Amino acid sequence: MTEENKDIYISYWLLLITFLVALMIILGGLTRLTDSGLSITRWDIIFGILPPLSLGDWEKSFTLYKQIPEYKLLNSSMTLDEFKTIYWWEYNHRLLGRFIGLFYLIPLLYFTFKKVIKKNTFISLYLILILIFLQGYIGWYMVKSGLTEKTDVSHYRLAIHLTLAFIIFILVLWNYLKYNNRQIFIHNNKLPSYLINFFLFCVLIQICIGAFVSGLDAGQIYQSWPLMNHNYFPDDSSMKDLFSIKAFETPSIVQFIHRNLAYFIILLFGFIAAIIYRNKDFVYLRKTVLLIFISLFLQIFLGILTVLSGAQIILASMHQIGSILLITTSLILVFKNSRIN
Repeated sequence: MTEENKDIYISYWLLLITFLVALMIILGGLTRLTDSGLSITRWDIIFGILPPLSLGDWEKSFTLYKQIPEYKLLNSSMTLDEFKTIYWWEYNHRLLGRFIGLFYLIPLLYFTFKKVIKKNTFISLYLILILIFLQGYIGWYMVKSGLTEKTDVSHYRLAIHLTLAFIIFILVLWNYLKYNNRQIFIHNNKLPSYLINFFLFCVLIQICIGAFVSGLDAGQIYQSWPLMNHNYFPDDSSMKDLFSIKAFETPSIVQFIHRNLAYFIILLFGFIAAIIYRNKDFVYLRKTVLLIFISLFLQIFLGILTVLSGAQIILASMHQIGSILLITTSLILVFKNSRIN
């Protein structure tokens, strides 16, 4: 096996994991949007691989669900067939998480044994493994918050769960780009890295705030744009709450923050794009900037439609897919700029 072939195999593996993590984010979002996340009330890593296989098993799982507040307060009229629907969403979400863990762990151990992993990526690849295992625990930590007193999971834990998923996605995709693009380019100038790193960071923070919006069902209120019921600031809140912890616990303010951070991201991107297109030294970044523009425009458009529809499931899911595209194109910009001497 030549050195080049080794890198190709590793890059294919990382590309597969990148795709699976993206699929996991999408499936997790749909699990949340269909209110299915609390349907499985136990965390069983081994035996939880198998779904209920008989009517008795289904009734046992349904009985466990009947013991939590969500069923008692919101779904007391739910039938067994209706329970099966939400169960399969959560089951497939957990099953995909197990597959990702296995598909990452086994090849990683093989590549380690064969000593084909580059020294400059060894620590990063094992950090990803730790984060994948941690993500499984945080997922259960999130579910636990909705099993005893509340009818829903903690939006803080939901935000941690989603943000960590995107961090894993970023790290895997970054390592894929490193294995798939080894060439260093020589140019007269280089865009300040802090500028595009800050842009990527803002997009990630926006995704985190988006999790708050989802966790508080904040997308189902103020179904108007650009104003929030004829006001710039929501009329059911006080401006002083914007600068306190209440800002992250009040659905209308969370939606307000989500909207305005989007406006800031647009302005920041416009500033970056203007620098790149006005300077001939940055011509190598222009195609990527165009991809970011398309992703950002699509994401804003889907975000507006999601608000106007009251977070209709298909639109809300497409909005989350848009965030994956935006993170991907933004990371490619950061990567390309990092390959310049």
